[in-house]
Amino acid sequence: MTTKNRNNNRQKQKLKVIPIGGLYEIGKNMTLLQYGDDILVIDCGMSFPNSEMLGIDVVIPDFSYVVENSEKIRGIIITHAHEDHIGGIPYLLEKINAPVYGSRLTIGFIKKKLDERKNKKAKLREIYPGEKMRLGCFTIEAIHTTHSVADSFAFAIDTPVGKVVHTGDFKVDYTPVYGDPIDLPRFAELGTEGVQLLLCDSTNASRKGFTPSEKVVGESLRNIFSTIDGRIIIATFSSNVHRVQKIIDIAVECGRKVAFSGRSIEQMVAIAQELGYLSIPANTVVNLKKISKVLDSELVVITTGSQGEPMSALYRMASGEHREVKIRKGDTVILSSTPVPGNEKDVSNVVNSLFELGANVIYNDIAETHVSGHACSEDLKLLHSLLRPKFFMPVHGEARHLKAHEELALELGMEEKDIVIAKNGDIVELTKDKIKLSGEKVQAEAIMVDGLGVGDVGAVVLNERKNLSEAGCVLVAVTLDSATGEILAGPSISTRGLIFVKGYGELLKDAEEYIEEVLIQANPNILDDDEAIKKLMRDKLRKFIYERYERSPMIVSIIMKI
Repeated sequence: MTTKNRNNNRQKQKLKVIPIGGLYEIGKNMTLLQYGDDILVIDCGMSFPNSEMLGIDVVIPDFSYVVENSEKIRGIIITHAHEDHIGGIPYLLEKINAPVYGSRLTIGFIKKKLDERKNKKAKLREIYPGEKMRLGCFTIEAIHTTHSVADSFAFAIDTPVGKVVHTGDFKVDYTPVYGDPIDLPRFAELGTEGVQLLLCDSTNASRKGFTPSEKVVGESLRNIFSTIDGRIIIATFSSNVHRVQKIIDIAVECGRKVAFSGRSIEQMVAIAQELGYLSIPANTVVNLKKISKVLDSELVVITTGSQGEPMSALYRMASGEHREVKIRKGDTVILSSTPVPGNEKDVSNVVNSLFELGANVIYNDIAETHVSGHACSEDLKLLHSLLRPKFFMPVHGEARHLKAHEELALELGMEEKDIVIAKNGDIVELTKDKIKLSGEKVQAEAIMVDGLGVGDVGAVVLNERKNLSEAGCVLVAVTLDSATGEILAGPSISTRGLIFVKGYGELLKDAEEYIEEVLIQANPNILDDDEAIKKLMRDKLRKFIYERYERSPMIVSIIMKI
């Protein structure tokens, strides 16, 4: 093929933008850019299960399309080190072998995750602000931003149809506690160069005004620490290195020792110290098992569990199950966070339990113990005004966030035809002159991880677990003569989680007699069909229990033949 024909073919091709996760939800962010035979992956996160996902550990994106097109993957670029952007990487790299690019801290966090899963073959590459690299037909530039984790990037990506800017999660912080402010001059330059498509964080699009600086939290915590005589226990996101550094700095100023509680925060401290992102003065850290030797007025415990996660360190403290930290009167517990959408009830339960144990609890409704890491409406307007994109696609947020971001762009003068709100799995087509939903979709379901099982728990299993949790389980077992079908033993019925009342024994006796009669009167034709007998027992027992108690437990039937 001649160069002229190749160029003509490229002009006819469209850039495909394919969100795999992160739209109409909070978490498991993952987006693909595809042009011809080149695919670039942006982020690969996870989310935590909702209350309906009983027994599920985490939720990750559906990698089906990526695995099917693995030979086209040119690289995976990561905006920052939060779980909702890196948590899925270990699972993805078990299926494909593609290089991963991110900041030094981000790569440090990813490496730790891969080490835990014994993945020593992954190709991890550190990149730095201002650095450019070419992956297939894409040229990517990393741009320094500010967020609630250090070393966060936006990406400016040159594609054959124009420049695409992906902001990652960001806020406009002119006075960050550590490091440089967001690189607004570079965003302004990109706007002058021309931006074809903007993919922009929408998490706080519905919040008016500007996002406060992280500096505000430091000042507020300093004021709080100075007024407390007892133990201070403070919960924050383990990945917020700068917040943890500020807490340590204030603790040292107040003459306090620091202890860490929670696996994720202990890992973060080790990684951040090793990479030089965290500085802790000598003799500041005390082992959690030895905090009883430290005066209450001289101790700060930094812990995980700010989202009320079951089994987190703070949750165990609130439930009285923590081995080393027993909450008592005089303790002050500070939540340096706000609940992620969906976690409000869990956080509220933990707060109430802490109050019941005698602690004084300070949270963001009472004092400025937390500021968001995401841009509010005025910050978003600023970025839009600097970049002046031709087309726009809001990302990272639930339906209300994406819609609010669309309305914001319309207020700034964009036309509705130049804005696309997509859902996970949609294929968005971008040319030099147009953006649209193609009408085609790729597989993008939520994949649930339960222990070592990935994707082997679906709607059927979840419904069974939900039924078990709500109505309990009934087990009916019977032994039959394999030749005649005569009942040799049973039926024997036992229950779990169904009912426990004075007449419980009478219920079991009546149920066993009823099922025995059902089997005696059963059609002889089904006695050789074990599955038919099991179904008969299940159906009849379900009807019997519902007529007695109007409950529909899960019923398990067992047949043994001799």
